[in-house]
Amino acid sequence: MTMKIIAANAIPAGDEGQKTLEIANDVELAELVASGALDGVARVELQFPKFTDGRAYSQALLLRRRYRFCGDIRATGDVLIDQLVHMHRSGFTSAVLAEGVDAAAAERQFARFSAFYQGDVNEPRPLFAREATLESA
Repeated sequence: MTMKIIAANAIPAGDEGQKTLEIANDVELAELVASGALDGVARVELQFPKFTDGRAYSQALLLRRRYRFCGDIRATGDVLIDQLVHMHRSGFTSAVLAEGVDAAAAERQFARFSAFYQGDVNEPRPLFAREATLESA
């Protein structure tokens, strides 16, 4: 699964037809899910009001792991290049870059890291467990 990188001035026109839910950083996700607000939603947009505010990472992780949301989780707001890999590992599948951030440079960020020791949303097993599986095969 790869992350879709979108330049600030290039939001795809086809995205308009999807049922989208924007979630504020201070929303209690358990109440939101219990109310059925996620039913039929294809994309959830989580806001980064400034790059130092990391609450959306926790929201993405909870949506994927606890609430089993399978749709697109999009990062919006003050999204910078150095955040993208961690966003992807936390469950984001797309990101709209902050104004002035180069989309090509953002794509190259993913080539810098070929593997991670810790598990994440995409691969819950840590590296030693993945290697042990390969060795026993």
